[in-house]
Amino acid sequence: MGLFSKFVGPSKRTLQATIAAQQAAMSTLVRARYDAAQTTDLNRRHWSQADYYSADAALSHEVRRKLRSRARYEIANNSYAAGMVSTWANDLVGTGPKIQLDLGPDVDPELVRQVELTNFDWSVNVDLANKLRICKRAKLGDGEIFGVMTTNGRLSRRRDAVTLDFRLIEADQIADPAASIWTNEADGIRFDEDGNVAEYYLLKHHPGTALASATLDGRWVAADHVLHWFHATRPGQHRGVGEIVPALELFAMLRRYTLAVVTAAETAADFAAILKTTMPADGQGANRLELYETMPITRGMAIAAPDGWEPVQMKPEQPTSTYDSFVRRLLCEISRSVNMPYIVACMDSSQANYSSMRGDYLVYRKHLSTERSDIERVILDPLFERWLDEAALVDGAIPDGLPPRDQWNWRWVWDGFEHIDPMKEAAADVELVNNNMASLADVCAKRGLDWRVVLRQRAIERGVEEEFGIRPETATPAPQNNPSQEQDQ
Repeated sequence: MGLFSKFVGPSKRTLQATIAAQQAAMSTLVRARYDAAQTTDLNRRHWSQADYYSADAALSHEVRRKLRSRARYEIANNSYAAGMVSTWANDLVGTGPKIQLDLGPDVDPELVRQVELTNFDWSVNVDLANKLRICKRAKLGDGEIFGVMTTNGRLSRRRDAVTLDFRLIEADQIADPAASIWTNEADGIRFDEDGNVAEYYLLKHHPGTALASATLDGRWVAADHVLHWFHATRPGQHRGVGEIVPALELFAMLRRYTLAVVTAAETAADFAAILKTTMPADGQGANRLELYETMPITRGMAIAAPDGWEPVQMKPEQPTSTYDSFVRRLLCEISRSVNMPYIVACMDSSQANYSSMRGDYLVYRKHLSTERSDIERVILDPLFERWLDEAALVDGAIPDGLPPRDQWNWRWVWDGFEHIDPMKEAAADVELVNNNMASLADVCAKRGLDWRVVLRQRAIERGVEEEFGIRPETATPAPQNNPSQEQDQ
């Protein structure tokens, strides 16, 4: 045994020498290094607040409450922030979405139209468009919005009315009154074993209400009755953070800077004149004046300065020559955080040309289309399905002769976007339809129109034209400009 152990494995000294040789060899290899991962004296303070918390841990109840309050304050007191939020909501929702059903070619179009009109009347009664605009405003500032589907008895004024309604709830009112330590809960949201949202804890009163009887009492509401639209930026995030949060410091900086400029200009204007002595610093040879002595000045008056003193006027140093460019750069950074071009955020296109405006609007409308898709998925589709469930129980709301519900298809039609050059867009649409690369329904939906209504109205107009002997004119294609002409424009 002793003889065998003599030849098993290297000795301790040999092993240490081998390790040292390997370390020396590795030190000569080229190693990849990230500068941002290094901690130096220059960046230590900058990265001091970086953490490795999870999404829900980083957005704790207190953190979100503080961000919401500051975002609401800035939107209420900053004209730029208020304008951006209002513009985003109006451009996104417009007059509101309208349902367009596709139930197959064998279904009577009049029956389909009847369901669409009934749903439209209901959307007007519940003020759907305005609620959607409020949802977008809340998502920008608070980061999330909740809607609880309820029954509104006031909607039953007609026999065929659907009493479904959904009540908007601020993020403050969905919260766990006691700090939960369970892994299947996240500040008022409870999940099932598969990670799906099962329930929401709805407080009876808003935590910030002025009611003396307000408490943290509430109840758990099934997820099927709650619509939750929130701004998520990380995997595993279950509560939202405001979209304008990255710009809150910039908004505050802009207000402070503007106030400082105005204060400096007003201070310079308040001093009509200052008496400055021309004598030596010891004051000998000049009449003595009391420190901070003032005198009233009347318009058009002439005065004589005391011996040894001469009046001078304070030079207004504000606003500086760089004030306008600084404000513009700051607003460009702010508008970028909310995915809005500067010309839309500030309603200022004085330094833009045709090409830049068109490019900015194309990117902006991409964001609008994405947001509309989210609204359809999170709010409109579940709401319409619940509306169909209740409409089926109301006499006359859903006419006979329609296919089963599992065969229904629909789309949402939003307000269209106006093109900068409508003739070019019209010519392109005609070309796409003629080449079977687009349908009339797609072209009309892009303008917020129903293709069936357009065709029905055109048929009526052609009939009237024939009745009065008016010969319809054949539409001519729009003239196409060559690139050199566009450059001249």
